[in-house]
Amino acid sequence: MFIKWMNYFCFCIICTLECISDEFFVVLLDMVVCKGVVEDLDESFKENRNDDIWLVDFYAPWCGHCKKLEPIWNEVGLEMKSIGSPVKVGKMDATSYSSIASEFGVRGYPTIKLLKGDLAYNYRGPRTKDDIIEFAHRVSGALIRPLPSQQMFEHMQKRHRVFFVYIGGESPLKEKYIDAASELIVYTYFFSASEEVVPEYVTLKEMPAVLVFKDETYFVYDEYEDGDLSSWINRERFQNYLAMDGFLLYELGDTGKLVAIAVIDEKNTSVEHTRLKSIIQEVARDYRDLFHRDFQFGHMDGNDYINTLLMDELTVPTVVVLNTSNQQYFLLDRQIKNVEDMVQFINNILDGIVEAQGGDSIWQRLKRIVFDAKSTIVSIFKSSPLMGCFLFGLPLGVISIMCYGIYTADTDGGYIEERYEVSKSENENQEHIEESKEQQEPSSGGSVVPTMQEPKDVLEKKKD
Repeated sequence: MFIKWMNYFCFCIICTLECISDEFFVVLLDMVVCKGVVEDLDESFKENRNDDIWLVDFYAPWCGHCKKLEPIWNEVGLEMKSIGSPVKVGKMDATSYSSIASEFGVRGYPTIKLLKGDLAYNYRGPRTKDDIIEFAHRVSGALIRPLPSQQMFEHMQKRHRVFFVYIGGESPLKEKYIDAASELIVYTYFFSASEEVVPEYVTLKEMPAVLVFKDETYFVYDEYEDGDLSSWINRERFQNYLAMDGFLLYELGDTGKLVAIAVIDEKNTSVEHTRLKSIIQEVARDYRDLFHRDFQFGHMDGNDYINTLLMDELTVPTVVVLNTSNQQYFLLDRQIKNVEDMVQFINNILDGIVEAQGGDSIWQRLKRIVFDAKSTIVSIFKSSPLMGCFLFGLPLGVISIMCYGIYTADTDGGYIEERYEVSKSENENQEHIEESKEQQEPSSGGSVVPTMQEPKDVLEKKKD
């Protein structure tokens, strides 16, 4: 009997294992493998980190964004391990080791930093595996990488959409270039090369020089026209035309440029949507020399994010120009039919003809607070009505009960006080009447004298 039960038990286990999908085992295997390549860091990390280059995720266990990043972070650790990268991948609970996190300047969660010697570089890009790995490769390597041959130069052109090159020997310009690279290496690549390595189509008026290669062409830094080198690199580190999202708009705020955006629905293939996008692309390409110092161009799919910035409902398709540094914006003062209309609209903005809306004034900030609060409440009720009723209904109910209690307490107290005053006045009147009776009562005990004296005219009539 016992053997039969054992056979049945084993059969059930086998059937259960067969029912589990292969994907479960794959996920389980990934968890086991990733646990070995992503190290959980503690207080000893502060003393031992200087010997290696570390890519660290500072997280909080309760943070929703941190939980979304966790599987991506495991993939980052696994790939860095598989390609033999010298960068070690780790994670630290910033709430448990808050003193160490504060020393590294952690202000929010999750925070990704690459720690290289005494330097700490913040990652500010999209939280995708490829972008994080690209950041780690760029920052962990040499600050300025040499390009020894034309073949290597062409390889860099194919691999990177935007990169900067210093051409020439030792000079004050090179020192400025090194300083700019140490600050902006988190965003882009910096190279150095000799004049012989540069492609033949590049013409230089003077040496040394700093160039940016992007948009299938190149542009040379001019100190007199472009100003500070670091500022110029910060402005030119983006392609002239981009597919916009919320994160990219935030990054563009550091450039000081206005952003001209065609707000469209990419799923809509109508002529109006595609026409506005093509107009913006053509202006970005053909009028770069006129507008590249002041404008960045691109398109955005959908108007949800733009609506939150403008605190208004934009019709799609349309064109809007944003100043992301101070939250001002410009709306169309004309119908855009062709490239010439768009160029005229941009010139009107530069000349101050088109009035700027929005901004960061006190009134706009108060309006923003009310708008954000309203948007939060609406989103909560849309996603979970029961949760919204609980979060907002319970406090309102408690406040209502407290107000009712205070009101009824004041009312009862006033009534009691009033009643007390009335009783007191009645007692005083009664005492006064009794004293009057005692004074008017004869000492001989005769007839009772009226307590109240009748009027004089009434007494005279009685006498007659």
